[in-house]
Order: sequence, then structure tokens, then C-alpha cells
Amino acid sequence: MATEITVNLLQGSVRFGFSAEAAQDLKQALVALVDTLKATAAPGVGPRKPAQSMEYQHTGAVFLEVFCNPNIWPSPFAAKLLITVRDDRIRLTTEAELTRLLEDVNLYLEAFI
Repeated sequence: MATEITVNLLQGSVRFGFSAEAAQDLKQALVALVDTLKATAAPGVGPRKPAQSMEYQHTGAVFLEVFCNPNIWPSPFAAKLLITVRDDRIRLTTEAELTRLLEDVNLYLEAFI
């Protein structure tokens, strides 16, 4: 069952059809990114190995792509994501805050519980 998710951006928001299964997959990717950022931000000894970028893609009612390079953000609270939402008529590419997108996905998933 696909319903609409609202994603709050730095300026404005976008709403599109999204399934609960896709939202759960996105949530897992975002939680893994938060864990990576926490590990990167933790004090450590010596140089760190660069973390792999997070790239999430979903094709459904629209194509959704979420990208983040965790090596450039000091913490999950500062991290921003590059989001692309497109279909055959429109393409939107913008930034969103990691913590806000995770909150949007959690709110969306609460409707299915």
C-alpha cells in the first residue's frame, strides 16, 4: 500500500507516493548513516579510515535518491543530505537535514503501526 510521505527540506517540503516497505528501507539506511557519523565524531587516536558515502535509491511512484558523504559532517546533527525526487515531468534536487528526514520517515511509519 503506497500513501504519500512529506519530506521537509531546508526551504519548503515535497510530498510524493511512498510505500511503508520503502520507508522502512530508507529508515535503515538513515540509521546506519547516523551510526557512521557517531563513530566518525567520536574521539579517537590517529587518523581515521574514510567512511563510505550513503546512497539510497528507490523507484516507485517517483524516483527518490538520497546521498550523503559522512566524511564532511562533524555529527549527525549537522549532516545534510542531497535529495533528488523526479518523475517523467519534474526533477527536484535539494538539501535536507538528516535528523529531520529521519523524523519525517518515523512519522510516516507511525501511520502503519
